[in-house]
Amino acid sequence: MPDAPAQPTEPGTELLADRYVDRELSWLAFNTRVLDLARDRVRVPLLERARFLAIFSSNLDEYFMVRVAGLKRRIAAGVAVPGASGIMPRDLHDTILARVRELVAEQSRVFAEEVRPELAAQGITLLTWADLTDDERAAMGTLFEERVYPILTPLAVDPSHPFPYISGLSINLAVLLRNPATRARQFARVKLPTNVSRFLPLSGDRFVPLEEVIGHHLHRLFSGMDVLQWTTFRVTRNEDLEVEEDDAENLLHALERELLRRKVGRPPVRLEVADDIDDQMRRLIVQELDISEKEVFELPAPLDLTGLFGIAGIDREDLQYPPFLPKTHPELAEVESAKPVDVFAALRHTDVLLHHPYDSFATSVQRFIEQAAADPLVLAIKQTLYRTSGDSPIVDALIDAAEAGKQVLAVVEIKARFDEQANIAWARKLERAGVHVVYGMVGLKTHCKLCLVVRDEPDGLRRYVHIGTGNYNPKTARTYEDMGLLTANPIITDDVARLFNHLSGMTRETRYRRLLVAPEGIRSGLLGFIEEEIGHARAGREARIRLKVNSIVDERVIDALYRASAAGVPVDVWVRGTCGLRAGVPELSENIRVRSILGRFLEHSRLFWFAGGGHPHVGLGSADLMHRNLDRRVETIVLVTQPRHIAQIEHLFDLAFDDATASWWLDDTTWHQRTLGDDGVPKLDLHEHLIAALASRRAERDR
Repeated sequence: MPDAPAQPTEPGTELLADRYVDRELSWLAFNTRVLDLARDRVRVPLLERARFLAIFSSNLDEYFMVRVAGLKRRIAAGVAVPGASGIMPRDLHDTILARVRELVAEQSRVFAEEVRPELAAQGITLLTWADLTDDERAAMGTLFEERVYPILTPLAVDPSHPFPYISGLSINLAVLLRNPATRARQFARVKLPTNVSRFLPLSGDRFVPLEEVIGHHLHRLFSGMDVLQWTTFRVTRNEDLEVEEDDAENLLHALERELLRRKVGRPPVRLEVADDIDDQMRRLIVQELDISEKEVFELPAPLDLTGLFGIAGIDREDLQYPPFLPKTHPELAEVESAKPVDVFAALRHTDVLLHHPYDSFATSVQRFIEQAAADPLVLAIKQTLYRTSGDSPIVDALIDAAEAGKQVLAVVEIKARFDEQANIAWARKLERAGVHVVYGMVGLKTHCKLCLVVRDEPDGLRRYVHIGTGNYNPKTARTYEDMGLLTANPIITDDVARLFNHLSGMTRETRYRRLLVAPEGIRSGLLGFIEEEIGHARAGREARIRLKVNSIVDERVIDALYRASAAGVPVDVWVRGTCGLRAGVPELSENIRVRSILGRFLEHSRLFWFAGGGHPHVGLGSADLMHRNLDRRVETIVLVTQPRHIAQIEHLFDLAFDDATASWWLDDTTWHQRTLGDDGVPKLDLHEHLIAALASRRAERDR
C-alpha cells in the first residue's frame, strides 16, 4: 500500500474521558445479539434458533475461559489499574457476573418456553426419563449396559479418596449416596463421556439427555449403596495459554509442555449447577473447587446447551435455512468444458476478488493451491497456516508439492487459541514430508492469510498470490463470510515475497508498496488515511470512512475516528463483535454510525474504505482493530485498485447501512435490534439477498 500521509502531532479536539465502551461488556452485548437470533421467530427457522442457543453457550464458554480468566489473573496479581473504560478490575468482574446471570437466565427461558415447545410441536422432542415409554426405557437400558457402563468411572469421596479433579467444561453427575449398613452419607462424581452423543436418539425425532440415562442406572455403578439424589454440574476453567517464548526453535516444545499442564491445575472461573441440587452437595462442590458464591450459576437442566448443535443438525430442511451451494467465481469458471479452469491463465488476464461463502472456496483458493502442487512449472509454494480443518486438502496439497520436489514453506501458527494441538500435529506431518516449516516469529502470532506461488513460465519466473481475510479452512469457508484477492500483479507479489522472507529469515523489512503490515505499519497507515480524510473534509473535497471489522477496541484508532467525526467526516463502522467506540454522541461521534449484522453466515471479513477526495483507497486484510492485531501479530492489508472490485466493496457497505437492511444499530453504548419494519415485515436479510444475487448471476451466465 502506498505510504500513508503523515499524522498531525496535535489531536485537534478535546475528547471525553469516558469515551470508550468497556471491551468485556461490549462482547456481552455481542452475545446478546446472538441470543436475539434464538428469539427471532419471524426471520430465523426453528432448528437454526436451537443452533444459535448452542452458539451462545459456546461463545460464553470461551469468554469465561479466556477473557474472564484473564481478568481474574489481573485481580489475583493485585493489578488495581482501571481499563480504558475507567472501570476497576473487581468492579468489572462483578458487573460481568451480574450481566451473565441475566443472560443465561434468559437463554434458559427461551429454551424452556419457546424453542423446546416449538420443537415438540414439530415432532422433535427432548425428553426426560419420566417421559419415556417402557420400550424406550428398555432400549436405553440396553444401550447403557453395552455402550455407556463399560466406559464410566465412578469416583467416590471419602477419607481415602480425595475430591477428584474436575476437568473444564465436562458435564458431571453429583451423586449423594448412603451406606445402608452405617447410614453414613457419601458424595460421588461421575463424568459424562464425551464420545457418546449428548442427546441420545430414540424412535423418530425423540431424544433423551445422556445424563438422564446414566442417572437412572446409578445403582449399577454403586451396587450395594442407596442412591439418594443425583444432579449435574459443570466447571469452566482458565484455559488460556501462558507460554514464555525464548526463541522459535523452542516454541514448539514449550507449547507442547503447556498443553500438558493445561489438563490439570487450571483454576475455575465459573461453576454451573442444576437448580435442583442438594444444599449439602452444593456446599461441598463450592468448597472443594475453591470458587466464590458469586461465580456459581444455578440453572434448570439440561446444563450446557452446546449439545443443541446435534439437534440442530438433524435432517429437517423445513426447519433450517434453505440449502445453499457456493458457486464458482465467474472469472474462474469454464463455460464450455467440464475441465477445471487454469487458475494461472485466468490470473494472467485479471485479478479475481473472491467473496466467500458465495464464491466457492474449493474452486478458487483450494484449486489455486492444488493446481500449484500438481503443476510441473511451479517451483515453489509459500503459505501461512493459522487454522485449518482436520482433513485439510490444503495441507495435503502442500505435502504433495514437497514430495514432488517443489520448494514448500509453511508458516504455521501453533499458538492459534484452542487449535494448538491440531496445529502441532499438522506441523509435524508437514515436516516429515519435507516441507520447510517455520513456527512464526518470537513474540508475534502470524495471523496474515497469504499464499505465494512461483512459476517458471516461457517469459521468465512469474509469481501468483492469494491474500485473504479468513483462514485456509475449507469447512469454515462454507459458513464464514470472507474476502480474498487472487492476483499476479508484480508489485503485490513482490511485497508478499519480501514478507515471506521476513517471516522465514532474518530480514528487517518494514516498508511495502501495496501492503500495510503489522505490527509496524497497519495502525500508522490507517491513522494516516483517517487524517487524510479530515484534510479532504476541511478542504471541501469528498471525504468518508467505511470500516468493516470483527472488533474495534484500539484507542488510538477510535480517537482518530472521533476527530474525523468532529471534522464532519461521515464514518461508518460495520462490526460483528466487540465495539469500543460510542456512536452518535453529540460533540464526540455525531457523524459515526455503527451497524452489526448477524445471521446465517458469520461475518468475518475486514474491509477498509477511504473516499480519498474522490479517489478511494480500499483495502482488505486479516487485521481487526485491536491491540493484539496491531501490536502483537503479523497482519496484512492489501490495496484493491480495480474499479469493479472497489464498486463491489462499496455495494456491500451500501447494503449494510441501508435502513431497509436487517441489522443492529449502536446508539451511544446501547444496541437496538432493527430487523423488522414498523409494519412487522422482516427487513432485507443481507445473506439471503447475496445468495439470491449469486443465483441470478449464475442464471444470467448460463442463458
